Amino acid sequence: MKLSISIVIPVYAEAKNLRLLYARLQGVTSALDEFLWSYIFVNDGSPDNSLEVLRDLATEDAKVVVLDLSRNFGKEIALTAGVHAADSADAVICIDADLQHPPELIPTLIQKWQAGAEIVATVRSSTDQEPLLRKLGSRAYYWIMSKVSGLDMVSQTTDFRLYDKKVVAAFKQATERDRMFRGIMDWLGFHKVYVEFEADARNEGEAGYSYRKLWQLAISSITSFSLWPLRLAGFLGVIITSTSSLLLLWMLLNFMFSTSLNYTPLAIFVVANTFFMGVVLISIGLVALYIGNIHTEVINRPLYVIREKLGGDPSISPGDRAEAAHIDLAP
Repeated sequence: MKLSISIVIPVYAEAKNLRLLYARLQGVTSALDEFLWSYIFVNDGSPDNSLEVLRDLATEDAKVVVLDLSRNFGKEIALTAGVHAADSADAVICIDADLQHPPELIPTLIQKWQAGAEIVATVRSSTDQEPLLRKLGSRAYYWIMSKVSGLDMVSQTTDFRLYDKKVVAAFKQATERDRMFRGIMDWLGFHKVYVEFEADARNEGEAGYSYRKLWQLAISSITSFSLWPLRLAGFLGVIITSTSSLLLLWMLLNFMFSTSLNYTPLAIFVVANTFFMGVVLISIGLVALYIGNIHTEVINRPLYVIREKLGGDPSISPGDRAEAAHIDLAP
């Protein structure tokens, strides 16, 4: 009996890349005919004609399954929806649609999986035309996350990964809504190996993650996986309070017993107010982030809404599927 592998592809405004990606996937998977393949494209509210292209692909090839989300939920949720839909597969491979993740690396991922790895993660050794600010920001983010979260998070890792079915089963138990997809996968703690690759420049279109979205993802992932910011606020409050107390004591003593520095009561008040106000604002801001996350969770809305599902059983050939579509099911 053949093992099944599902390839999950989140799609947002990738109409110009989809046909080329599909052709490259076909070239790779056709050479691996010992597996049963399916391609799960998750259309995440694309503003272009990505859905029309995917609709055509689903009509042409029974391996193609399309999940059309009701709106743009974000890449982390789109990946989640795709992996949920692939829960019956023996392994799931996640790959981006912008062709920066080379499908030709899939056989290597499968080899590592068959050798015993439960998660096969990829690491960019280099990226063509990557902005310096994005590269530095990525390195800083992974350094901070590895320090504050206790997770094994390696710099320049990507969402291009293979997950064994036991990882997918465990992932389905995760319920948080404000999520970092691969952060949850790393948190699960399964046996993981890494494969390096050189990322090409984006083929068409613009990156789906703006700097604003990347910043939001960084803040969300830090607050989701660590209480370190709250501890930092507490430590900062202790440091500032201690420093301000000593400074105020010094200013008061000079005010009462010395005229050399000439501290006025107003100056003392301003220093005290500034320090204490800083402590309060920092603490309130950090606590607000966690309260916001709690609010998101207790509302308990669904993670995503699927408007339409297109595609058929990947075990059925396109010809058989076309024939089956004309069968009269009336009694």
